[in-house]
Amino acid sequence: MNISIVGTGYVGLVSGTCFAEMGNHVWCIDIDKNKIQRLENGEIPIYEPGLEEMVRRNHREGRLDFTTDYARAVPESDICFIAVGTPPGEDGSADTQYVLAAAESIARHMKGYTIVVDKSTVPVGTADKVRDKINGIIKERKDAAGVEFDVVSNPEFLKEGVAVNDFLRPDRVVIGSDSERARQMMLSLYRQFTENEHPIITTDIKSAEITKYAANAMLATRISFMNEIAALCDKLGGDVKAVRQGIGSDSRIGMSFLYASCGYGGSCFPKDVKELVAAGKRCGVEMKIATAVEAVNNAQKHLVAERILARYGQDLKGRTFALWGLAFKPQTDDMREAPAITIVSDLVAHGAKIKSYDPEAYEMAKKYLSHISADSISYEKDMWSALEGADALILVTEWKQFRQPDFDRIKSLLKEPVIFDGRNQYDPKTMEEKGIELHCIGRGKI
Repeated sequence: MNISIVGTGYVGLVSGTCFAEMGNHVWCIDIDKNKIQRLENGEIPIYEPGLEEMVRRNHREGRLDFTTDYARAVPESDICFIAVGTPPGEDGSADTQYVLAAAESIARHMKGYTIVVDKSTVPVGTADKVRDKINGIIKERKDAAGVEFDVVSNPEFLKEGVAVNDFLRPDRVVIGSDSERARQMMLSLYRQFTENEHPIITTDIKSAEITKYAANAMLATRISFMNEIAALCDKLGGDVKAVRQGIGSDSRIGMSFLYASCGYGGSCFPKDVKELVAAGKRCGVEMKIATAVEAVNNAQKHLVAERILARYGQDLKGRTFALWGLAFKPQTDDMREAPAITIVSDLVAHGAKIKSYDPEAYEMAKKYLSHISADSISYEKDMWSALEGADALILVTEWKQFRQPDFDRIKSLLKEPVIFDGRNQYDPKTMEEKGIELHCIGRGKI
C-alpha cells in the first residue's frame, strides 16, 4: 500500500519505518524542515534501538521518503496516519490542535478514496472532529469530485526502548471504524504483523479511543499502587520485593508493572492519566482512581530527595551527589516527565550540586534541566567520573550498565559509601556485606 504518516516523532517514525519494512511505500511528513533534512541524510532525531539502521535501509531502497510537502505524499496515499503530538493543557486535557491541523492539510490534497487514521493518542470524540474538519475542507475545494474518505482510530501501544519490536510483533492491534471498507483495508495492512496469532481487535471508534487511555491508566495504577505498598513496607518493616512476588504469582495479577520506584514518567502515562481525569470532568464523571494515581506518582518523584534531606539535613550546601540515569527509562533519551527532573530540582533548591551521567539522554537532559544553572549540574562523559568526590550515588534510571557495577570502585570514588537506589536494583544484604549504606524503596526501615 501507499501510506503517508504525519509526524516524525516516536510514533510516526517507528510506524512509518516498520510499514516500509513490510514492503509498503511510506511518506513521512513533518513541518520541521530541519528534521526532514536530517532524516534525508540518515540522521535519526530520537534514540530508539534498531531504528536508525532500519530507517537508512528502507530509505536507501526507496520504500521510505521524507517531506514537508503534503502535496507530494497525500494524493498517492491509500491511508494517511496522523501521529502528531497531543500535549496536555493547563487543565490536563489533551490539545488536539495539531491533529486537526494535520487533518486539514490532508483534506486539501486527498484524491479518490482515502482512509485518515488517528494514530495519535486523542480524546474521545476526536475522530468526529477530524471527520468534520475534512468534510469542511472538501466542501471548499473546487477539485474534490470523487474524493471520499473514512476516519479510523488506531491507537498505538509502543514502549519506548523496544518500540520497533512492539510494532513488528504487536501483542494486539486495535482498529476502531464505522466503515466496513476501511476496516477491511486496515485488516489487510496489519495482518502482515500478526502472524504470531495475537489478535486484531476491531471495534467502534470511541471504544478504540478510550482503550488507549484505559490501558495506560491501568499500567500507571499498578505502579502507583506498588509505590504505596512500598511506603507501607518502609513503615512496618516489610520487603516490597517479597510482596511483589507474593501477589504477582497470582495469575489474575501477574508480575508486570509491579515495581516500586521513584515514579513513572515519559510521554504517555503522565499525559494520558491527566487526560482521563479531564475527560471525566468534561462529562461529569469523577475519576477517583486516576486522580489518586497521579497524586501518588507526583509525590513519589520527591521521595529520593526527601530521603537525602533526611540523611544529610535540609542544608545541602557543599554537598555533591552523583546521579546515574536521566532519561525516564532505559533504552531511550526521552526526558519528558522524567523523575530525574524533580530529583535534581529538589536537591539543587537545597544547595546541592549534581554530577550526572546518562548513556543517551545527555543533550535532552540539558534542555529539560535548563532551569538549573551550570554551576549546579554537570553532565559527565562516563559513569565513573560522575562519582569522583561525590557524597553519595543516586540511581535514577536502571540502564543495564548500572545493574552490576564494580562496587569496590564506587566505594573508592565516593566520599562515603552511600547509595540512594531509586529503582531497587541493589540487594540490601549484598550492600551490607560490601560495607555500603543503601537507601532503597520499600525494602524495610532505613
